[in-house]
Amino acid sequence: MRVGNLTIEPDVLLAPMAAVTDLPFRTVIEEVGVGLTITEFLSAHALTEGAKKAVDKMTPSLDGRRFGVQIFGREPETLARAAKMAVEIGASLVDINMGCPAKRVVAGACGSALMKEPELAQVLVRAVRAAVPADKPVTVKHRAGWDDRNLNAPEFACAMVEAGAAMITVHGRTRTQGFSGKSDRAIIGKVRAAVPSHVPVIGNGDVLTVADYVRMREETGCDAVMIGRGALGNPWLFRGIQQQLRGEAVTAPTNEDRKRVFARHVELIVAHSPPKKLVHELRKAVAWYTKGLRNSAEVRERAFHVLDPLQVREIAFAYFSSLDQEKSARDEILSLVDKQSRQVA
Repeated sequence: MRVGNLTIEPDVLLAPMAAVTDLPFRTVIEEVGVGLTITEFLSAHALTEGAKKAVDKMTPSLDGRRFGVQIFGREPETLARAAKMAVEIGASLVDINMGCPAKRVVAGACGSALMKEPELAQVLVRAVRAAVPADKPVTVKHRAGWDDRNLNAPEFACAMVEAGAAMITVHGRTRTQGFSGKSDRAIIGKVRAAVPSHVPVIGNGDVLTVADYVRMREETGCDAVMIGRGALGNPWLFRGIQQQLRGEAVTAPTNEDRKRVFARHVELIVAHSPPKKLVHELRKAVAWYTKGLRNSAEVRERAFHVLDPLQVREIAFAYFSSLDQEKSARDEILSLVDKQSRQVA
């Protein structure tokens, strides 16, 4: 998939997620394999005021990998300055958030609130487009609409393209839905039909499995898929999509896969997280990578009641080792049963 002069392959992107897509998380996904990752959504006002918390989150990917930066706001000059900051650190594209449903963002008439002000939204896109080099795509991520009575995504997307957006990402929920209910793939299909064919449209929402990815592509005609919550503790979803695209059998992660990637994520957290946030970030990783596994609730409970980062790591590593021991015991029993069955036969 091409966005201006930028080629994105494979055609799957990691969604920007507040308090999730920090540098360690993005790096893990990049190492498994993804077309592009995008930073957490960042306040243009905070960035241009030099707020350390925001500036520290606008980090380039490691080893020269391409990445995007997502910004939000409603002041053209402020967004333009924030976009320049993104380009200065090497961003491959600048994405403007017009889809966040969070109350604190909407209260400031930013995020998805801009879908009620398409004229202002166009002004913002034009300001950012004029501020960054021509070879840096400016893109927009928005929702299906404000609510069920205002599903204006097709018209809104066309207006953003007219203002200079080189790619549109559509989350198939309305603002009032938040993250509840189901994402509507039909509205994404309508956006794809409305937007000029040379502008990529990205489908987003409820892509938790490889089958979901396939359905999104087939039912909407979108050019690529953006994955958010489906990636939490499951970077192998991106591997599975690549296998699907190559016509190979989709393989589930082994326990060895889980241990290896968890250990890598821990390594990155320790290297790149502020000391005062270290325990919190490690606890999140434990929760993500153990979710859905046997007796994992107990492990998460233990991890959330210790304060030493080393202890948090050791609790998780011990848990993964116990799964190996259980598997070894099961395999030994199955082998014995199989041997006995052959002797009887």
